[in-house]
Amino acid sequence: MSAGDLAVTLAAVLCAIGFAALIVVLLRVLDSLKALRGEMETLRAETRPLLAELNVTTLAARDTIEDARADLERFDRLLGSAEAISEAMEGSGRVARTAFSAPAIKLAGLATGTTRAVRRLRGRQTSTTIVHIPTERRRA
Repeated sequence: MSAGDLAVTLAAVLCAIGFAALIVVLLRVLDSLKALRGEMETLRAETRPLLAELNVTTLAARDTIEDARADLERFDRLLGSAEAISEAMEGSGRVARTAFSAPAIKLAGLATGTTRAVRRLRGRQTSTTIVHIPTERRRA
């Protein structure tokens, strides 16, 4: 046996050992893949009901949000109407106060004067009390 034959034989033995080691590694990888597939099926079986429940809950939440949005829009319209009515009433109250304050004061004065005149004509003396109301109060 020559050195070339020995080298070829040694290379063949090393290749056979390498292929055997590769087969062992590939078998282990295949076993790991089978175990991983089993775990994936278990995970899918556990998560499917959870995803279905999440979908139902999401749809219910969407309906609730849409109802709340509709209520909020209706409340916004109601608030706008209330503001418009308040502004209209504020303006009309100011106009009414301006329109009726002078005649009401004149009517009160006329009633007081008529009452005093009637008392004097009947012979009763009326006592007049003057009340002074300061226009500006000074703070001490």
